[in-house]
Amino acid sequence: MSRRPARARRRRQRTGARRFVLLFLLGLIALLYAGPLRAYYDKRELVDQQRTQVELLKSTKSELTRKLHQASTPEAAAREARRLFYVHRGEHLYIVTGIDEWRKSRARAQQ
Repeated sequence: MSRRPARARRRRQRTGARRFVLLFLLGLIALLYAGPLRAYYDKRELVDQQRTQVELLKSTKSELTRKLHQASTPEAAAREARRLFYVHRGEHLYIVTGIDEWRKSRARAQQ
């Protein structure tokens, strides 16, 4: 009878030791996987951010391409030249000043 309880006690001790080793190994595996998993999720978030930025840059590029095509027309060049006060040959440039004061005096005269 003394042998059975001793065997049972050793078996329980072995089972407890096996459980401890198994839990230790599972914990070690989880610890070893934690770093790469964290890096994976960080990189995935970075890729999503960069993908969003690429989409924004594509839309900006298409808008700028459209503006370039519009600005390349002769009408756009003439418009820009007029804005910079360029004149055609034979034309004279007149700069009119005091329009605001003239409007104010005209408004006072009509009242």
